[in-house]
Amino acid sequence: MDRRSLITNGSAAAFGAFALSAFTNGIGPAEAAEAYHEGHPWVPMPDPATTFVPSPPFPKGLTNEERRHLQTSDTADFDVFNHADWPRLAESHAPHIRVHWPDGHYTDGLEKHTEDMKALFAWAPDTSIHTHYIRVATNDLSAFAGVMQGTFTRPMPDGKGGFIKPTGKKYSINMVTIALWNKRGTMDEEFLYWDNLNFFRQIGIL
Repeated sequence: MDRRSLITNGSAAAFGAFALSAFTNGIGPAEAAEAYHEGHPWVPMPDPATTFVPSPPFPKGLTNEERRHLQTSDTADFDVFNHADWPRLAESHAPHIRVHWPDGHYTDGLEKHTEDMKALFAWAPDTSIHTHYIRVATNDLSAFAGVMQGTFTRPMPDGKGGFIKPTGKKYSINMVTIALWNKRGTMDEEFLYWDNLNFFRQIGIL
């Protein structure tokens, strides 16, 4: 599989459909279809941002490499990110990592990505990720959906030399990460997606 053509040549939609069909009990799309036709219809999940949805088991049939990718992603969020243990980002991110952000900009290098991670905690020190309610992997590509939460309790830099006064409001947003992995077991490239408009409204700055 050409991982970059999967994203750039219109196959991303098909991959998204694959992800959505595989979340329940770690089953793959073929098993999900078989279960449906045997009289076990698909049951939609609630909004994970408002109703906790636990992380399911890893999908069946993963290679050792694919399983390591998902395990590394779990560790990166639940241990490294949640505890702001920034030196450990190198366990999951390559030194040259390119990170694509929801607003369309991207950054290069682990040092810059670490600065950006620290910036999230500067104004919401209780920021954390609690679940990966969808997680899939194929070859050197993985994806998961999770929930990021926090509280706007400290001044937020406005990018113009000033600060936005904290509102004390909590946020809980669904997020998606798509990762491209190298043979060393770290990410070469990471794509982050969430609804910024919803995010800003929840923390009270829109």
